[in-house]
Amino acid sequence: MSPTPESLRGNWNYPTSIRFGVGRIKELPEACKSLGMTKPLLITDPGLAKLPMIQNALKLNQEAGLPTGLFSDIKPNPVGRNVEDGIAAYRKGRHDGVIAFGGGSGLDAAKTVAFMVGQTLPIWHFDDNGPGWKDASLAGIAPIVAVPTTAGTGSEVGRATVILNEATHTKVILFHPKMQPSIVIEDAELTVGLPPHVTAATGMDALAHCLEAYCAPGHHPMADGIAIEGIRLIKEYLPQAFADGKDLVARSQMMIAASMGATAFQKGLGAVHSISHPVGALYDTHHGLTNAVMMPYVLAFNRSAIEERMARLAAYLGLPNPSFQSVMDWLLAFRRQLKIPHTLKELGVGPERADEIAKMAEADPSTGSNPVKAGAAEMKKMFLDAVEGRLP
Repeated sequence: MSPTPESLRGNWNYPTSIRFGVGRIKELPEACKSLGMTKPLLITDPGLAKLPMIQNALKLNQEAGLPTGLFSDIKPNPVGRNVEDGIAAYRKGRHDGVIAFGGGSGLDAAKTVAFMVGQTLPIWHFDDNGPGWKDASLAGIAPIVAVPTTAGTGSEVGRATVILNEATHTKVILFHPKMQPSIVIEDAELTVGLPPHVTAATGMDALAHCLEAYCAPGHHPMADGIAIEGIRLIKEYLPQAFADGKDLVARSQMMIAASMGATAFQKGLGAVHSISHPVGALYDTHHGLTNAVMMPYVLAFNRSAIEERMARLAAYLGLPNPSFQSVMDWLLAFRRQLKIPHTLKELGVGPERADEIAKMAEADPSTGSNPVKAGAAEMKKMFLDAVEGRLP
């Protein structure tokens, strides 16, 4: 039996408490109150702040006796100053909780604000490259309700955020278990207005998370299982959501696939993200789109270590002649179907900063779990291959 929007509804904890289903944004006031909020701050990006969905959310809370502030001074790739301004708004309004509302930028900035309102150490101290998270003060961290409006980053279930350090021009992954929202409301109706190109780019971000998590070395069968089912959902439903943005079944399935990707990548990521992070920091490209472009070039580099895994994945996906090559052929065709560029050059990224990007990629926290060891030289080759469109 084919799923319907009504059948795609449920509550689960994994470990985040998720309220999944069309129309469930109506539960926002109760979710906030259940975490002890009396005056939350809704944090989102400036584009969403102008849309009816945000005004509707504020009105829902107001009518429930829950006055809610709004902060939206966030860049598409959020920077440290956005977080500092959000902290100032939180304290000035005497808020007692955060509603993280939006796509990856809104969610990451909001989660970081909620975490940092309780800290005295600087934001960059909590870089995931080191043990700084152990120094966090737990008492003042604000509770978080997350409301994703894209199906991509999966940040709504994650314990990390990505914030751009403008002083060093690097994207920094910040980590602490308390960055994980306590309650998530996943309502596919909130994603209906996404244009096709954003639907494709964010959906490919979810695919990158699932695919890199599955390829990462180490023994984590639970993450592997979640990752391959996430890939199957994306294979089946992203083209449908891309073709018809009002398809609530496709939108719902993509929302859960995005959360599955972020759940799976606790196992690790890889060079797709290692290279996409500095490219995004230096060229301000869309993260999901950059991941989408990088994916086949990194897969080709990792082939020797993932060949057997790709054959199993191909069989699960029902691809003909299950093998590494069948996955690669499907991926390239899938990108064309979604109108994803084949090269970084098409995103305005040239070879002129290859050495700088390679060094930044080598130092990225995602690099340690790439299936094949990759230093600056290997990162440079993958980057230049992606600029020029070279695949074996």
